Amino acid sequence: MMATIPKIYLIMMLLSINVIVKAQGVDSLNYKFSLKSAIDFALRHQTAVLNATVDEEIARNTIKQTVGIGLPQVSSSFSFQDFLKLPTTLLPGEFASPPSNTPIPVKFGTKYNSTANIQLSQLIFDGGYIVGLQATKTYKELSVRNSKRTKIETVVAVTKAYYSALVSKEQLSLIDANLAQLTKSLNDTEAMFKNGFSEKIDVDRLQVLKNNLETDRENVVQLFAINVDLLKFQMGMPIQANLALTDKISDVRAEPVVLQTTDTTSYRGRIEYSLLETQKKLNELDLKRQKSMFLPTLSGFASASKNFQSDNLPTHFDQSFPTSVIGLTLSWNIINGGQRIYQVRNAKLAVQKSENDMVNLKNGITLEISNGQKAYLSSLRSVENQQRNLSLSAEILRVSRIKYEQGVGSSLEVTTAETSLKEAQNNYIKALYDLLINKVDLDKATGRINY
Repeated sequence: MMATIPKIYLIMMLLSINVIVKAQGVDSLNYKFSLKSAIDFALRHQTAVLNATVDEEIARNTIKQTVGIGLPQVSSSFSFQDFLKLPTTLLPGEFASPPSNTPIPVKFGTKYNSTANIQLSQLIFDGGYIVGLQATKTYKELSVRNSKRTKIETVVAVTKAYYSALVSKEQLSLIDANLAQLTKSLNDTEAMFKNGFSEKIDVDRLQVLKNNLETDRENVVQLFAINVDLLKFQMGMPIQANLALTDKISDVRAEPVVLQTTDTTSYRGRIEYSLLETQKKLNELDLKRQKSMFLPTLSGFASASKNFQSDNLPTHFDQSFPTSVIGLTLSWNIINGGQRIYQVRNAKLAVQKSENDMVNLKNGITLEISNGQKAYLSSLRSVENQQRNLSLSAEILRVSRIKYEQGVGSSLEVTTAETSLKEAQNNYIKALYDLLINKVDLDKATGRINY
């Protein structure tokens, strides 16, 4: 009996530890993030960013692999042969004594043969390899810029998702405030109806408005949850985690945005243009490589081997016959049916395509900045107008309620004002969302998003 007590305590301790670990795991999935901290989290956990970092490492390894082609190459081999039956060679009968017209079957060699060999080769000149070395720096640059583009795209996606969630949160706050006021009006109207100072239709109208507003609230709650889940996905955060937003919509709106006049060099701040520049460099290097293929290649080699031959296996390695050789190999593909000429032509066309793409991208970026500025200014004015409309609608509703309570206004006037306020809130939320998204698009277009 006494021996079982420690076992019971041990089981209880293990269960307690398991509960604590699970509780810590749940707590570790609770996050409170500002936009900046959400972006920082995404740059550490988003799959696309992680893969871009892996691609950079792959590029570094590929560069080292390319460099290794021009370094000394050493290989070795060993072979062992046991001739169960030695090969037979027929010699002319004239070698016989006395000479004969019948060929003589003769077996040459030994039963056991083995060879140990080591070879060294060194590339001395290869035009394609020299150009390849020049391209390694550009290739590394391309991988780094691709990684930067992925980070920028991630920042844009996270920012838009964060703003969408903030707007939904703001919309929910407006609905809650409106719902609280509407509930008070409904309660007051019901009290007036009971005392004979109001009609049943007045109560019904407000009840309909409240029911509709509660339905709208449920929809916005669902929309907010969807937007938060989308934000988690863009950040690389587990969907089951709990995420709270610490930024306020008023703080975001207060951020100054400096509009730049579109100029002929605005495209240089865009990572897409940098990528095209790098791609053009690679195409130019490929053209250079294709031209270098007209040149011969030169390599040196050295080889040393030992041959062992015997008819007795135990003494097989007692005597060896060494061989060594050094030399040069010059290779020159003189005629290949004109293939190389067309390879050079295609490489030139690839460079031409890169130049065309750069011109097209310049024009596209200029257009994108111009449209982005117009859209941002338009949405900025729209938000200002909708803010005024929202204030006016709230004031109209306040006055309508006072008039109704004093008996100089109608319930229809109040419900109309309630409907107008709801419409003004929806218009304000839409304008606010457009403003924030246009702000992100303009920042991206002008190259102000850099990571």
